[in-house]
Amino acid sequence: MSQKELLRRRRRLLKALGPTSVGVIATSVVHYRNRDNAYPFRPDSDFYYLTGFPEPDAVLVLLPGRSEGETLLFCRERDPAKEQWTGPMNGIAGAKASSGVDAAYPIEALDEWMPTLLEDRTRIYHTLGRNAELDTRIIGWIRQVRQKIRAGIRAPGEIVDLDRLLHEQRLIKDPAEAKRMRQAARVSVRAHRRVMQTCRPGLWEYQLEAEFLHELNRAGVRATAYPSIVAAGANACILHYSDNRAEVRDGDLVLVDAGGEFEYYASDITRTFPANGRFSEPQREIYDLVLKAQHAAIGLVRPGRRWNEPHDAAVQVITKGLVALGLLEGKVKDLIKGEAYKRFYPHRTGHWLGMDVHDVGEYKVEGEWRYLKPGMILTVEPGLYIPREAEGVPEKYWGIGVRIEDNCLVTEAEPEILTAGAPKDPVEIEALMAKPRGKAESA
Repeated sequence: MSQKELLRRRRRLLKALGPTSVGVIATSVVHYRNRDNAYPFRPDSDFYYLTGFPEPDAVLVLLPGRSEGETLLFCRERDPAKEQWTGPMNGIAGAKASSGVDAAYPIEALDEWMPTLLEDRTRIYHTLGRNAELDTRIIGWIRQVRQKIRAGIRAPGEIVDLDRLLHEQRLIKDPAEAKRMRQAARVSVRAHRRVMQTCRPGLWEYQLEAEFLHELNRAGVRATAYPSIVAAGANACILHYSDNRAEVRDGDLVLVDAGGEFEYYASDITRTFPANGRFSEPQREIYDLVLKAQHAAIGLVRPGRRWNEPHDAAVQVITKGLVALGLLEGKVKDLIKGEAYKRFYPHRTGHWLGMDVHDVGEYKVEGEWRYLKPGMILTVEPGLYIPREAEGVPEKYWGIGVRIEDNCLVTEAEPEILTAGAPKDPVEIEALMAKPRGKAESA
């Protein structure tokens, strides 16, 4: 991230905090999977959004109006012995230079500095519950300041959740963020295409997952945004299936819900396709209904529309279609009111997307579904899931699970579909799968 980009974000948040407040934001901690072996570290999204700093053991302190500097970063000092094992560290000077904060100090000095920095501040903006150790330390700092009350020094009187201010800011993506998300989507689209062209009966779900990961890694996208779902046959009816160890059989549909993360920005794509390259008639009936519902939902991703309108459009199409196929009986209006469709479509039609795959931002404002605005990015992902031996359902539909998911950037007019390159028209899917996989697409 550029310093200009980071500075703009911090200035906006400093203004929202107000002149007598202080903001405290810590990054993630290192988690260990077993002795001496850590999970890959990923910085906290809020912290990284404001600092661009990728190392653990760091805290950002925001002090609106402080003449000596409004943004302080506490982080690790360089340690040559440790660097020999784990690689270069930014250190104090490097952290200040890369993030553009006003000053940087050793993380060990945090407890020494904070009681003084909190003097005569009225409130602390901090997300309680995310870091229990830091929560306890903040309370201790407040207690120390209160001991100076006879000297006329005030301590903060309240701790306010930082999320609402910062997450509203993160909800609207700036051009640099949108560019990163286009790249995440672009590489992930190629990976989905590769999986489709590789798939054939007799492979295993984990082999298709490996093809997806291969395409990400060869393009320099080293992490997925979430555990990949590669679900063949009835496994596709398990919404968050991630075992990925079953054999892909002739006649199966394969649902792949997977996306790469580029520079800590996510993509989230789902495609469903026939293992043998040809949809059966029942599969095509369910697939076409889900695709029709997605088209209806995307048609309402427009500024001025409320968040729930794409979902309501998808529900209308799906419920009407389920009645036509004989999977539901009754009047469409009554079935929607009674949520009968949830037997086969139990989830919402989308979610915010950004640094987190289920990104931050409220869906309602003052009790009302919020309006969509340019710069918001959301998924649109209707689905239908018909388990094996579903009571009252024609057997030909048993075990069919279909989800189709795209990433949509709200613009002033029609949405920009970041993931449009992954085929979803059934004719296009069959045509792609019929072609032998040739020379890999350029990274």
